[in-house]
Amino acid sequence: MDQERVDQEQVLVRKVLEWTPYSWLFAGFSTRLGGVSRVFADAAQGGALNLGFVKEDTAEAVEENRRRLVRAAGPLGWRLVVAKQVHGIEVRAVTRGNVDEAMEGGRGQWEADGLITREAELLLGVGAADCVPLLVADTRLRVVGAFHAGWRGTAAGMAEVGLARLREAFGTRAEDCVAAVGPSIGACCYEVGEEVRAAFARRGEAEPIVTGVNGRWRLDLWEANRRQLVAAGVPTANVSVLGECTACSRDEAGRRRYFSHRAEMGVTGRMLGVIGVRREITSRMD
Repeated sequence: MDQERVDQEQVLVRKVLEWTPYSWLFAGFSTRLGGVSRVFADAAQGGALNLGFVKEDTAEAVEENRRRLVRAAGPLGWRLVVAKQVHGIEVRAVTRGNVDEAMEGGRGQWEADGLITREAELLLGVGAADCVPLLVADTRLRVVGAFHAGWRGTAAGMAEVGLARLREAFGTRAEDCVAAVGPSIGACCYEVGEEVRAAFARRGEAEPIVTGVNGRWRLDLWEANRRQLVAAGVPTANVSVLGECTACSRDEAGRRRYFSHRAEMGVTGRMLGVIGVRREITSRMD
């Protein structure tokens, strides 16, 4: 790996340390650092890594930020694939044959909240600014998935649906998978109303996933998704919860580490949870 890629990986992507042994896998969660967006940047940061086409930022800045992220994954050949997320549980399989349909003009075209693939150098991304980005890799078949789980998606069982789609499409067995629950709003900062509490109560998960604090409800999306992954068959030891709250996490200088829709009153950028299979490892298996 060249030095530029090493430097970009370290700056741009929060890696899953438990996945270090899987050299065939590129995966991680972007932060605010290492980009060119000025609108969301602290003066001392230089530029923010906003990866979403939001109205406050320029398309040129977002495109450059995405280019930097893809460059961190590998040399020329990688394609970033995202979807139009709608807080549902639709999951689409991406191939070299349909990637141009999925991505037109550099923007996602499918209405979906999950993407899966078995092909190398397709970098699947799910956007978030408080919602949970879930990454799953089948270590036996070397297929991957990226899933977006806000409270609606979590209440609808996105983690379970994602694993089911991997099984249907590729023959994935949950016991062969590793999974990561990425940075997202924590129970420390996520106050919710009766609608949300009731949605989880219908799943039989009202406590302790949703807990009352000082007369208000707080939702633990990390634990909710961890439980769903385990219930779907992923071994407990194979589920990594990064445990960083997008609303209150700060770096060593006291600056926000992530974008947060709630903490920043809806005016913020977007991060991506990304996952893909490196081609050089795949070619050795052929």
